[in-house]
Amino acid sequence: MRKTSRTQQVLNIYGVILIIWSIYRWKVVMPDWIDEFLFKPLVFVLPIYWLITHSESKNFFEEIWLNTKKLGSNCMIGLGLGGVFIISALFAQYVKIGRIDFSMIDSQNILLALAITMATALSEEILSRGYILKRFYEESNNPYTASFNASLLFLVLHIPVLFTIPELRGTLLILFLATDFILSMINSFIYLDRKSLVAPILIHALYNVAVLLYI
Repeated sequence: MRKTSRTQQVLNIYGVILIIWSIYRWKVVMPDWIDEFLFKPLVFVLPIYWLITHSESKNFFEEIWLNTKKLGSNCMIGLGLGGVFIISALFAQYVKIGRIDFSMIDSQNILLALAITMATALSEEILSRGYILKRFYEESNNPYTASFNASLLFLVLHIPVLFTIPELRGTLLILFLATDFILSMINSFIYLDRKSLVAPILIHALYNVAVLLYI
């Protein structure tokens, strides 16, 4: 029997995760905190954790490059580029409505909102960068094709979410599809260059904040 390639293994696992996630998003309506703190870690992270630690007998955090190497500079990169997304969202909001409005973020629940954005970023980056991209890159040794292919999968992973948000229609939906892909490409190149998941997680989390501000 021919041995399954790493790319095929990635696609098999990704396919199962995508199917489960899509069914859940279309059939089940739960509070955001349940989605991000419970369901996503179970569906996105747990299979990856089991595969790495049990099937491959490797250290989970070392394998996905979730480490403290160059922590200070990685945090600065993450906060800096993530801040660009927030500034862009505020500028787009000002152009759209003529003012900057923070009313869409409940001040009483701002800590919960920030925790949810961080949890979202953590689960999605572990799957998309720490597992999918890293394995694509290890097999192809080409950062460009690996990043492009991983970003396509990242984009498809968000379709069940984007198409279930009533506010996203027409041009706005296309805009968010495009920015999701751009986010993924940026995070992919930074991940491969820094060999750390810290900056991509911070960028992704602040991007999520920018989405809240714009919508």
